Amino acid sequence: MTALPFLADIESVAPTPILVAPQPVLRAVAREVTPEDMALVRATLPGMFSAMYKAPGIGLAAPQIGLGLRFALVDVADEGERNPLVLINPEIIEETEQLAAREEGCLSLPNQYAEVVRPVGVRMRYRTLDGVIEEMDADDLLATCLQHEIDHLDGILFVDHLSKLKRNMIMRRLAKEQKGR
Repeated sequence: MTALPFLADIESVAPTPILVAPQPVLRAVAREVTPEDMALVRATLPGMFSAMYKAPGIGLAAPQIGLGLRFALVDVADEGERNPLVLINPEIIEETEQLAAREEGCLSLPNQYAEVVRPVGVRMRYRTLDGVIEEMDADDLLATCLQHEIDHLDGILFVDHLSKLKRNMIMRRLAKEQKGR
């Protein structure tokens, strides 16, 4: 299912609140989505897409809204366009040896950014909303986004790819900003 009917009026959907680090669910490994979970996944998607688009962001994983389930959504299309992907039980099955640094941020670490080195390209396997297993090759921004969101499903934040010094600086700055709100 690539056409998501609720996206037509997504501006009218209330965004699901996004958790900010250091919420414990952000550090937990999410469990696989089962067929019994699919009604919850489908019910959750409109609010998740609304939250992601309004943030604005290009990806959002279930743990970021407090659900310990292995699913995420991404949309790296240019502004004004939409190319949403819903990834259920995604996994990286191949990655390029070539690495590149790209600035990353995260909706669960608002206003915090850092250069993260990751593989330039990946091959990913996931289930669609219809339960079909698909594989996809991605590179550049999409590859980075997919790796970032799958990290969330494993309890990993982008700051975990940084030196301890940089990670601690970002986390202290985030805590200070959150206290001021």
